[in-house]
Amino acid sequence: MTRKRALWIVPPLVVGVAIAAILVSRAGPPARVEHAERQVTARVSVVTPTPIRPVVHGFAEARPAQQWDAVAEVAGTITYRHPDLETGNLIGAGTQVLTIDPTRYQANLAQVQADIAALSAEAQQLATEEQNTRSILEIEQRRLDLAESDLTRARDLVAQGTASQSRLDEQERATLQLRRTVQELTNTLGLIPVRQAALEARLARANAAQQTAQHDLSKTAIIAPFDLRVGPVGVQEYQFVPAGQRLVSGDGLARIEATAHIPVEGLARLIGAASGGTGLNATDLTATLDRIEARLTLAGDYSQHWQGRVLRVENALDPQARSVPVVIAVEDPYAGANPPVKLPLVPNMYLVVTLTGPALGDRIAIPENAVHNGQVYIRNADGRLELRGVDVGWRQDGLAIITGGLNAGDAVILDDITPALPGLLITPAEAAQ
Repeated sequence: MTRKRALWIVPPLVVGVAIAAILVSRAGPPARVEHAERQVTARVSVVTPTPIRPVVHGFAEARPAQQWDAVAEVAGTITYRHPDLETGNLIGAGTQVLTIDPTRYQANLAQVQADIAALSAEAQQLATEEQNTRSILEIEQRRLDLAESDLTRARDLVAQGTASQSRLDEQERATLQLRRTVQELTNTLGLIPVRQAALEARLARANAAQQTAQHDLSKTAIIAPFDLRVGPVGVQEYQFVPAGQRLVSGDGLARIEATAHIPVEGLARLIGAASGGTGLNATDLTATLDRIEARLTLAGDYSQHWQGRVLRVENALDPQARSVPVVIAVEDPYAGANPPVKLPLVPNMYLVVTLTGPALGDRIAIPENAVHNGQVYIRNADGRLELRGVDVGWRQDGLAIITGGLNAGDAVILDDITPALPGLLITPAEAAQ
């Protein structure tokens, strides 16, 4: 039974093999498929030199250009405190914010002024004494002259025997008395300059004491020297303060400064552009810095910005970071303030500083991401990929400034191509669209 089933299978197999042989013998050769050359679509930009303004960025923290720390120069009790003298309030220049009890200092000044008045009266008295003494001396000198004449006549008469010796002696005694009087008056006049010098010294000392008393009295009034924003206040009304105690502090409103640490290379480009490439010396440094534009932007809110000016370059070079501190000033930082649309520039704001110099002339600038490890992808005249080495002068705001390797009219490929095989056919994206 099994043998019969096996014999039934053989005929169909033979038929299948015969049909396969017929089909193979009649089939043609395999068809050939033509493969097209690989090409890549990429964005392409034609190089066009344009004037480039060097831009350098940095970060800084705002600080007041003027700060006021009021310290008690005299001791006393606080008798007055301005009602607006609270942290954060604005105080105008010339406003008396505190008063230290002036009673003691007023009394000291009055005492010194009384001493000066007494010395002035004494000086006037001395001048009168001098005048009177000179008048008396003139009279006594005339009497002495007459006595000398009488003495001479008396001697002549005694010599002639017409007068007695007692009369001559009497005349001599009178003459000697007058000589003594004249000498005493002369001595008195001689001492007057010495008395005047001593009096002038006492008067000078009294005047110095008066200036000290006036100075102490003036220091009892604490007056704001400029428009300021009040900082910490360290005293209260009726509190006794010793000399040297800190009373109040404030920040000036006229100007805000910010110190940004700028890379040495970037600052050199800015100054070179501002000086026109003619070199720099100390006399024209200020004029050169004035040609550098400064813009300060609040970090985290780029809608808040202020225009500033480069004030100076400090001399503290950071050798590790290779940066130079540049001080930027913003005048009238409260001008146009309208919170929250426009904030005033206040101390401790963290800022992004952007310094922009004058145009350096025509430069080749391409997107920074078009430079791949010192090479640029070029679409040559045949429309194929070419790898070209370039020299990057510097980078700013997403651009690479090329100083060598590219020429005007070169077609730079802006997209990254992987793999970047030289000779690859490149189709510009604009043409493909």
